[in-house]
Amino acid sequence: MNVLVTGGAGYIGSHTAVALLDAGHAVTLLDNFANSQRAAVDAVRAVANRPVDVVEGDVCDSALLDATFAGARARAGHGFDAVLHFAALKAAGESVVKPLAYYRNNVGGTSALLAAMAAHDVRAIVFSSSATVYGTPAKMPITEDLATVPINPYGRTKLIGETLLRDVRRADPTWRVSVLRYFNPIGGHPSGELGEDPRGAPQNLLPYVAQVAVGRRPHLNVFGDDYDTPDGTCIRDYVHVCDLAAAHVRALACVGAAPGFFVHNIGTGRGYSVLEVVRAFETASGRRVPLHIAPRRPGDAPVCYADSSRARTDLGWQAEHDLRRMCEDAWRWQRSHPEGFGHGGG
Repeated sequence: MNVLVTGGAGYIGSHTAVALLDAGHAVTLLDNFANSQRAAVDAVRAVANRPVDVVEGDVCDSALLDATFAGARARAGHGFDAVLHFAALKAAGESVVKPLAYYRNNVGGTSALLAAMAAHDVRAIVFSSSATVYGTPAKMPITEDLATVPINPYGRTKLIGETLLRDVRRADPTWRVSVLRYFNPIGGHPSGELGEDPRGAPQNLLPYVAQVAVGRRPHLNVFGDDYDTPDGTCIRDYVHVCDLAAAHVRALACVGAAPGFFVHNIGTGRGYSVLEVVRAFETASGRRVPLHIAPRRPGDAPVCYADSSRARTDLGWQAEHDLRRMCEDAWRWQRSHPEGFGHGGG
């Protein structure tokens, strides 16, 4: 297929772009580089050894989207076959502090994208959603039929995105929609050439741990050690980013086959606490990670892990990498790029 990947230079988008290229698809990346690096595009090309078109701009920019879709048709004759939509702000804690930015980008961007797709007769989309839509579930593991009651603005923007897609498909049943509710992606490409390199201070656990281990930051703040969990820290389902990328390739095949609206959890089905992840990373890196215990952050759920059996049944997908491999691949990236993209090291 000829595929548009919004947010394609970001952490998950770039790894998925490599997986799409490896599967033989043509890929165009759209990114405003607000939380990504241009060097990630070069890394995608180098790792996949395939050409990649890039459009720089904001997914909220309707004129840019119109030109991008029209340009694809002019170049390829038939335009894009599908869209993978990653472009979003994604930190739960930050969303509590900056809700307007999250609603503008995540909801406004999705709305603008769907309008452009409809105008250019592109009706297949894989939507990057999140386990945060479940809020604080009544039971574990989390299945797709549980109530969606997000407890932070980030989760609410993702649920609104899902609702937009449901309503669009109700209005036009020819739409083919895959919603992937994924849990906590970590790790990096086994080549060591792609990894997570956020701008500024990382908002997620593992890149912060990695930056402490490589010496960029003095210590890790652990937000709360008094949760009702075995060691008092939050428990999450961590999934290797390459496993997540593979799930998107499977989801693309799903929406390419027939109209429908599909929702799948993407996780390992196993939860690890913050302290377990830190210990695993210390083992993988051979480096100590100093800790400071800080107050809880608003919007953090105590426990969250997936039941991904529906993805296994419908998509033929399941996670293949364990926490040890996730930490090893994350460290391989961070060790060889201590300052991020464009900065090699030993």
